[in-house]
Amino acid sequence: MHRRLVFEEPVSHAAIWSRRLAWFSLAVLLLSLLLVRLREPSIEGLAPVAGAYIFVFAALGLAILAFIRIWQSGHRGVGMAAWAMLLSLVLLVPLGFVAVKLVTKPALSDVSTDIDDPPAFSRSQAAMTARGGRVPPDVPSVRRRVQRQAYPKAVPILLEVPAESAFDVARRAATGLGWQVLETVRPGGRSGAGRIEAVARGRILHFSEDITIRVRPRVDGSRIDIRSASRLGSHDLGANAARIAAFVDEVELLMDNR
Repeated sequence: MHRRLVFEEPVSHAAIWSRRLAWFSLAVLLLSLLLVRLREPSIEGLAPVAGAYIFVFAALGLAILAFIRIWQSGHRGVGMAAWAMLLSLVLLVPLGFVAVKLVTKPALSDVSTDIDDPPAFSRSQAAMTARGGRVPPDVPSVRRRVQRQAYPKAVPILLEVPAESAFDVARRAATGLGWQVLETVRPGGRSGAGRIEAVARGRILHFSEDITIRVRPRVDGSRIDIRSASRLGSHDLGANAARIAAFVDEVELLMDNR
């Protein structure tokens, strides 16, 4: 009786290493994001994330190489290479999202509902300490006009209630959105305007945006203006306009529930 010998094609080494590298890049990326959250936010602090994506691209490249080798030699490992490619592409989704925002959104880092007379940030000790001694710089009028074209809905909020009531609504909206309120000044005094200083932090990287809200009385009610400015970089990827839109929605919700 003769034994029948069965020969199996070897598994592609590129497929094996692409899967290993894909899982390794996932671990490195998660660790780098954790480090960014724990450290003081800075552009240089994003270096670990950039380094993690080198491994992601390497895993994707190995997966593509594995498919080519498997096609040429008939080796096994299609499943490994497919999982490595899928995981790599999933990890690249946030990078693609950022790329799309860079292309489709203007390079702005400071957005205001009043482009002619933007609310000024407080220089009080409490506000300066919370901002690390930084005061968002004034934005040239040319850049403000670019903002108006890009975000036409970022306009003042007009309410048919007294400034005192509008101030309370604005403060509740800020706290409802999870912003850290630094100081408040109720409407009145020589200017008649009220002010709310706050800081908002991103959910993932905890990058901070400085926010100031101005409440002014009007003959027929009140006007709320809000300004949101990023601390890092010259491109906010549309984050400040989105934050202002969220504030407007929250104010409208609170007014509807009055």
